[in-house]
Amino acid sequence: MWNILKIASAFIGIIVGAGFASGQEVLQYFTSFGYLGTAAAVVATALFAYLGMMLTLLGSRTGTRSHKTVVYQISGRYIGVIVDYVIIFTLFGVGVVMIAGAGSLVNQQFGLDAYIGSVLMTLLMGATVLMNVQRVVALIGSITPFLVLALVLSCIYSLATMDRTFAELAPIAESVESTLPHWLVSAVNYVSFNIAVGAAMSLVMGGAEKNENIAKWGGLLGGAGVGVLIMISHLAMFSQIDNIAGYALPLLKIIDGISPWLAKGMAFVLFGMIFSTGASMFYAFVARFVEMRTPAANRFALITLAVGFVASFAGFTQLVAFFYPLIGYLGLFLVGALIYAPFKLKRDARQPVRAPAARGTD
Repeated sequence: MWNILKIASAFIGIIVGAGFASGQEVLQYFTSFGYLGTAAAVVATALFAYLGMMLTLLGSRTGTRSHKTVVYQISGRYIGVIVDYVIIFTLFGVGVVMIAGAGSLVNQQFGLDAYIGSVLMTLLMGATVLMNVQRVVALIGSITPFLVLALVLSCIYSLATMDRTFAELAPIAESVESTLPHWLVSAVNYVSFNIAVGAAMSLVMGGAEKNENIAKWGGLLGGAGVGVLIMISHLAMFSQIDNIAGYALPLLKIIDGISPWLAKGMAFVLFGMIFSTGASMFYAFVARFVEMRTPAANRFALITLAVGFVASFAGFTQLVAFFYPLIGYLGLFLVGALIYAPFKLKRDARQPVRAPAARGTD
């Protein structure tokens, strides 16, 4: 049971990054649709649970150390190339966004120069990428309970102090601008983006677990857990939408209403979630190209992080605006492959192994 919980917690830590922990992602993708945002959260929960289960199960079944083997197995030769490069693009891109996000966070919350947060985050990620995968999973998973506690506390406070009904708040929520045209499209795009973000590390994490049942239930519980956190965050912001609609970090605004000291503590939790997502991105990116825990991997990791650090100066907001929607649509190739994966694996298992043709002699 402990190993299941460890995988589930790590899966949540991989998926939940800066945008979620700040509340901005959930506000845009769910709360901006009012009542229908709740339906979108239910759809997202079901998809996350299934896809999380498939990722860790496939990783365990293949014993993979990189996403490449599994991607080509479930997607085929041609679609596999597309999915593989979508994941590679996602890993590096989101890793860069997390470095930039750390800089923005320390600048906004503590008044420090942005580069200080980016340097600190890059060094922490570098130290983590050099670890073995079991330690990375444990480290990422250890941060998740603090986010869960903060979200539950925010939701209870928000519901207890709301001074309008949901019917009165719905028009305000629906006035929040969203780049997504429909609540169902929004739910699918959000899941697609996050699965593209978490697929590589989830497969590697599953590959480190030999027991398929443990891997499967860990992924299922982790995916469902992400959905529950979406629902909690959505309800918290929906009930306080009249007070937080104009803020870039709406969940921090809610927590600041409880206590400014708790808001400071939430800033550290947010930094931890940025770290957990960013470290898993760069770990899986390096594992895609070289054998981990070798001198070559160490050199490649340091070069990759140095390039990522330089790229992060493009700016957090600009990077999010470019990468997130694009990855959401590109990730549909991966989502489709994962939904089709059980049927393909069954079909492959039924196909007889052909004996090699006899060679003639002259």
